[in-house]
Amino acid sequence: MKSCKQLYSVQAIQNLVANTKSKMHKHLNADAMFKVIRQDFGKIADHRAKNSKIPMGDILMSGFAMFSLKDPSLLAFDKRRCDEPESLRGVYDIDVIPCDSQMRAALDPISPASLRQPFLTLFHYTQCGKALEKFKWLDNSYLLALDGTGIYSSKNVSSPYCMKKRKKNGITEYYQQMLAAAIINPNMKEVLPLCPEMIVKQDGSKKQDCERNATRRWLEKFRQEHPHLKCVVIEDGLSSNGPHIKDLMEYDLGFILGAKQKDHVYLFEQMDKALDAGQAMEFSQASDDKPGVTHTFRFVNGLALNKSHPNLLVNMLEYWQIDTQGKELYFSWVTDRLLTNNDVYQVMRAGRARWRIENETFNTLKNQGYNLGHNYGLGKEHLSAVFIHLMMLAFLVDQIQQLCCPLFQAAWQKCQSKIYLWECIKSTLKMFIVPSMEVILRVIATNMKILLH
Repeated sequence: MKSCKQLYSVQAIQNLVANTKSKMHKHLNADAMFKVIRQDFGKIADHRAKNSKIPMGDILMSGFAMFSLKDPSLLAFDKRRCDEPESLRGVYDIDVIPCDSQMRAALDPISPASLRQPFLTLFHYTQCGKALEKFKWLDNSYLLALDGTGIYSSKNVSSPYCMKKRKKNGITEYYQQMLAAAIINPNMKEVLPLCPEMIVKQDGSKKQDCERNATRRWLEKFRQEHPHLKCVVIEDGLSSNGPHIKDLMEYDLGFILGAKQKDHVYLFEQMDKALDAGQAMEFSQASDDKPGVTHTFRFVNGLALNKSHPNLLVNMLEYWQIDTQGKELYFSWVTDRLLTNNDVYQVMRAGRARWRIENETFNTLKNQGYNLGHNYGLGKEHLSAVFIHLMMLAFLVDQIQQLCCPLFQAAWQKCQSKIYLWECIKSTLKMFIVPSMEVILRVIATNMKILLH
């Protein structure tokens, strides 16, 4: 019985490229990014015996391909390995594709730190391609959103690197988390995720890890890799504490941090006193883009963060949004930026953009095919962390394509949703033997139909 798959000839591919108006960005397209990722993977030291039959680069690229194609499990990818090996080799440059058990065994001992380089390479590409400049906001700074999220939780299954907590009902829960970071812009839905930091039990430590410790580790690595990048860190109310603000100052990072009244009684008391003394500024303005909406700002500079840190001075901004129905939204922040009437609107937009790490990052990873929170494998060492890094790397590639690649944008517009786009990519891989992601996207963008005889 003949296979129903069709192999595109060289001439057919050339015709397809010629007849599609959408172009590929020279460096910020899937095929170019797959190539440099593959090169970086090839430089990672192989911990296995010298006679290992499958190169480590192939194994890492196979794991990346699993998340790039949004496969829900290793078994699903293993079926793809058996059914679609030619296209996997062509699109992702994989010579030998491992089975699921081979992948788990080989990836488990790999240190997540060795997977930082592909993130740096792609970041460099966005800089060189001028794509990063689109994210500039306050005084040509970049808004850097940080937040933690859960990636695994179970009452029964754990690994040596899982943290645990005992609930009130006596049941022990095992869990893992990560600290995620992304460069954001209030006017853009795209985000640029950076290499995450795992919140897991650290090697040789008997103590639990926490988000604050993970943030310290992340900040140190970030400044080593990007010593001159001008950034303003955007975080929620849990971060507006003295030790963390001192860490941000140490690494020369600006900040706009949420500040809740219940956590900062002394700070809000100072605001009230400043208001009574006529030292606080307060004004309202109509919204330019939302008829009937009013923005009200109140701010004062040079307040002590709290009684424990009387010499740590911050600037405080309160903001109310009120619509024609009387519905009110309220936010408050502390920042190191000197506040004036001219810039509090931009500071407010930056502070509210923190939700990009929740909506455009975590919600996308959980609900649009990346399967964040699904257990691809815990392993005995670093397997779950390796898979998280490969997932975030696949997400970064997609976000760069969404931002920079006209062909990806055309295919997405044709499909109208990301979920359907992923399905079309997988269907094309299943039906045809294709040499590149460019061909797949052009098939989708042109709605190309082939009559099978």
